[in-house]
Amino acid sequence: MRDRMDFSIETASGPRPTRRLTDKILLAFHQACDQGELEVARALLAACELAIAHSAAQIRDRRRHAETLCAAHERLWFLRNPQAVLAERLGLPVV
Repeated sequence: MRDRMDFSIETASGPRPTRRLTDKILLAFHQACDQGELEVARALLAACELAIAHSAAQIRDRRRHAETLCAAHERLWFLRNPQAVLAERLGLPVV
């Protein structure tokens, strides 16, 4: 009997490896953003931060995680502040 369940998906080219938990959470975050569910997106982003903090991420992964989280926070901020997008496009100061 297996200790862990295998959730890999069989494809024509063979089994597809499962994604990391943080990748799955970020996919759900972007889907929530696309659907306008900003509170859900915020909660998913917090969950992703928690998953990264609790993972045994190696030093080389920290920068990638930081860049990914920064971009996600920026997307959420712009979705919550649509006037800032207009100001940025017009070259006006973002408040």
